[in-house]
Amino acid sequence: MQHQNLFVFDIETIPDIAAAKRLLNLETDDKNELREALVEYHLKITDGKNSFLRQPFQKIAAISFLEAEIVRDFSGQEFYQIKDIRSGGDLASLEGDLVRGFFSHLKKNISRLVSFNGKNFDLPVLKYAAMKNDVEAGWLYKMGDKWNNYNQKFSLDWHCDLADAFSDFGASSKVKMNELCAAFNLPGKIGVDGSQVTQMFDDGKLQEIRNYCETDVINTYLLYLIYQHHNGSMSKDAFVKCKANLVEFLEKNSKTRPHFGEFLAEMKINN
Repeated sequence: MQHQNLFVFDIETIPDIAAAKRLLNLETDDKNELREALVEYHLKITDGKNSFLRQPFQKIAAISFLEAEIVRDFSGQEFYQIKDIRSGGDLASLEGDLVRGFFSHLKKNISRLVSFNGKNFDLPVLKYAAMKNDVEAGWLYKMGDKWNNYNQKFSLDWHCDLADAFSDFGASSKVKMNELCAAFNLPGKIGVDGSQVTQMFDDGKLQEIRNYCETDVINTYLLYLIYQHHNGSMSKDAFVKCKANLVEFLEKNSKTRPHFGEFLAEMKINN
């Protein structure tokens, strides 16, 4: 199956304190105490090596994506025409609303998924969140065949996890997105990183979280263009045209969405 739609996505999360309270049998409702206890639990089960919360204990604060049409020339090489870059739902949306919207949208627009570490983190978190909120997503498990589907690790045409793609599925060291952005002279993270998201959420800065998530999606898309040109899926001409198409989209929308203008300014500085 040749997908006609490209869907580059990223999520931002905070600790799920309700799950923490149930897991640890705590009486307190203090969110900071619950978060600290959850971190301590994860340190304990990893012998002090890793405090990062496992996927079921993440709560989704934002889902952002870039959507584009996949256009192929006579030789099968690809070009991507951007349709939108945005976040799901609105500032009032609960996790259930975001997850329901995500899976509903993709069910109607079967797409090639693109992420950075999405097979290890983002998609599992989305699946757990869907189960917590009674969201059905049977299509995700039934599409494709035995070797080509959304859950097949090596099926990059269905879900291209760039953390896997750049490291040849762990044959070389897996690197962080911000490290690749530095190596490839891309804007990377501008002013915010993932460690600040929980505090931003507490401070009511949900729009800023959504903006940050959208810039991560743009970085992911630029890394994907580099990978697709390198592996021969995209000609040099198409590579240049795709970057120009992105610049045009960001310029067109930068007045109403200043974070696009900031990202664009960083792109121009780097080039």
